[in-house]
Amino acid sequence: MSDTTVYTHTLPNGMLILTKEVHSAPVATSWIWYRVGARNEASGLTGISHWVEHMLFKGTPTMPRGAFDRLIARNGGTFNGFTWIDFTAYFETLPADRIELGLQIESDRMINSLFDAEDVESERTVIISELEGYANHPETWLDEAVKAAAFTVHPYHHPIIGYKSDLLGMTRDDLYQHYQLYYMPNNAVLVLVGDFQTDAMLKQIERFFADLPAGPPLPPFRAVEPEPQGERRVTICRPGHAELVQIAYLAPDCRSPDFAAMAILDAVLSGGKSLSFANGGAQTNRSARIYKALVETELASSAGSNYVPSLDPFLFELSATVRHEHTATEVEAALLREIEKIQQEGISAAELAKVSKQLRAQVAYSSESVTNQALSLGMWEMLDSYKRTETLLDELAQVRAEDVQRVAQTYLIEKRRTVGHFIPSDVA
Repeated sequence: MSDTTVYTHTLPNGMLILTKEVHSAPVATSWIWYRVGARNEASGLTGISHWVEHMLFKGTPTMPRGAFDRLIARNGGTFNGFTWIDFTAYFETLPADRIELGLQIESDRMINSLFDAEDVESERTVIISELEGYANHPETWLDEAVKAAAFTVHPYHHPIIGYKSDLLGMTRDDLYQHYQLYYMPNNAVLVLVGDFQTDAMLKQIERFFADLPAGPPLPPFRAVEPEPQGERRVTICRPGHAELVQIAYLAPDCRSPDFAAMAILDAVLSGGKSLSFANGGAQTNRSARIYKALVETELASSAGSNYVPSLDPFLFELSATVRHEHTATEVEAALLREIEKIQQEGISAAELAKVSKQLRAQVAYSSESVTNQALSLGMWEMLDSYKRTETLLDELAQVRAEDVQRVAQTYLIEKRRTVGHFIPSDVA
């Protein structure tokens, strides 16, 4: 079997299995992905998916609290989980001959997580403390205000961690009902990558997952953000060290034919990134347009852009931290000038070649380890199809300079724009 082949298998309970053999090292990784995230949360229950994610680390009748950590550590592995706007995932990376432990853990907590009342209350305290920690950062206040203004209908408007009032009011029953609805085999994808034989691995998977009951039918998702009809603006005034600017445009989802051109546009502005949901912290490339226009000229101490793959139309964002001798208004104007230059003049063939190579290298580098390969396969299966991991580099290579100019002219326009300023109310 080729190391590049991904095999699919569906269990009778509806759970999809993706396996990929990689024999370069005696390591394997197991990921379970659930089609649930902040996108699936109703008003009054914001943050519930993230809270449920925490609860699945609290044990089952056969693996009490702390057992997961001890077992993984004793077997030389690592494990974790995370919640995003469109999905939730858990993973275990272990020596290949121990990967069965990952299957055992995920099978057990998919059905048997306890949601003990005492643990629910302790996690309420932990998560509210986490939320209050984020609230110490002016960037959090601005980002939440921009997203709340950018989305009037779609649940993308609320933070993944939720609103404090919802976290204070949510009950154990709320959490458990969310778990029983969304964290079930028919809403899950299991991804295995590493040093194993596929046939033998499928037998292990079937032993742990095939007899688990499918969950109830999932509620239909109906929220569609309407086309914006004009620019929206928000200003946050709180203690802080510097003025901040954030500009967000309603942008195409990852299944749009314009996705690759938008990714190239992001790379033109601030450098190539891995095209993962987690690339928000990527450093701006010093040769990119925004760095040269704002940081080198000392208008801003930092500046960049960001565009991530999403299930529904999300945001193409520009942001900057204003230097003290300048203002948010000046920096906003400088960011908009960089957009206007591309809209009016386009980009050169040489610049396209440079950023396309840079972006495709980042995408390739991000899939070097078995853990990252499984992350990429699972993420794309959540958003579209795992097959996008095989076509993405070609999609990027086919983008032309005129495509980049066109998408800038189509999507980065005033009526699709939300602008946010953070203005310090005093010295923090």
